[in-house]
Amino acid sequence: MIEKKLRGYILPNILATTGTSCYVLADTVFISMAEGANGITGLNLVLPVFAITYAIGAMIGIGSATKYTLLKSLGDKKTSDKYFSNSFIWSLLFGLPFLILGIFAPDAVLRILGADEVIEAVTHTYTRIILCFSPFFMLNFTFTAFVRNDNSPRIAMAATLISGIFNIIFDYVLMFPVGMGMAGAALATGISPVVSICICMVHYLSKKNNIRFCLTPPSFKRLLLSCSLGLVAFVGEISNGIITIVFNFILLSLVGNIAVAAYGVIANSALVGVAMLNGVSQGLQPVASETYGKGNKKDLKKIYLYSLSVSMIIAGILVASVTAFAPNIIAAFNNENSNILADYAVTGIRVYFIGFIPAAFNIIMAGFYSATGRGRESSLIAISRGIAAIIVFALILPKIFGIMGVWSSFFAAEMLTAILCIILMRKIF
Repeated sequence: MIEKKLRGYILPNILATTGTSCYVLADTVFISMAEGANGITGLNLVLPVFAITYAIGAMIGIGSATKYTLLKSLGDKKTSDKYFSNSFIWSLLFGLPFLILGIFAPDAVLRILGADEVIEAVTHTYTRIILCFSPFFMLNFTFTAFVRNDNSPRIAMAATLISGIFNIIFDYVLMFPVGMGMAGAALATGISPVVSICICMVHYLSKKNNIRFCLTPPSFKRLLLSCSLGLVAFVGEISNGIITIVFNFILLSLVGNIAVAAYGVIANSALVGVAMLNGVSQGLQPVASETYGKGNKKDLKKIYLYSLSVSMIIAGILVASVTAFAPNIIAAFNNENSNILADYAVTGIRVYFIGFIPAAFNIIMAGFYSATGRGRESSLIAISRGIAAIIVFALILPKIFGIMGVWSSFFAAEMLTAILCIILMRKIF
């Protein structure tokens, strides 16, 4: 039964991606306790660094794993094996520039992202450590994606969840008992993908492993083929960074650091919602790719409808929960009990989260197209919602509605993209 098989992939992926996002929330809570609003502002300015490294790692890793599954379903085992090695090598190569920036120029990165002298002083060491661990963030996507697509979604889930739990525990231990402050938070976050990779090795060293590392030079052609299928994952991750950068600069010009801190709370909370929906999208991918390779259109439609139903239920629960408990959510991050931060953030999070209703539809559409080898359609949807539409609305709406225009830009962009998805639906089966 295709629904049962799909549940076996979707549920572990939701748990895994949600676990990953929760350690970002833990970072935010602990940093707010240690550094207050300035710490949250600094963390929010560094979020684009996470977004860029995650985006590149996801595009290469998830795209390569998707190509691996499609080729394996067609019986081309010899070619499919080369995609793991290629993904591994290219992830390392793309991680090196971030490592160099971390060693030699973390302050320059912070200034580019909009930090003033106060925020730069608070966030300098945090940024350096995160940049230095970037190759591991990228490699982690390759290790987990291939484990998941090699019929071991539970090990991939365990790797992500355990590394997230490690991060949360050591966030606290290193920041407070050890007294390392934000440097401790960065170190815990940096080591967590190493923990995940080590757990994935349980599969790679087992008899169930079907993936082989091929000692071949990195292929740019295979990289491009992988990236075309991983572009949805790339945009899904990079959009967080783009939105954050655009919103940060707009909010700095409208209000100042306190508005950026408020947005930091909203953005980090929204990461959990996006992660859950991405979990559904990534969970459907191996099943849809295999079914598409076999040419079973009836089961393919079931996969699409089931995944869409799950994502819409998640979105509905998110919107209802945030609407009801917005003050409680914001209070957890507002360690200084700032009334100004609370006023901005409570209203903002309620408006922002309405966008998850159309976002659920868009994310599943893009993921389904990517899983079935239709990179052009999936890329169009992903670029619309994650880059083009959000930037346009973020630049226009604040000029009309002020800070409320910033909060509503996410919803407007997702609605426009949903219309695009409806136009493309005639080609879905």
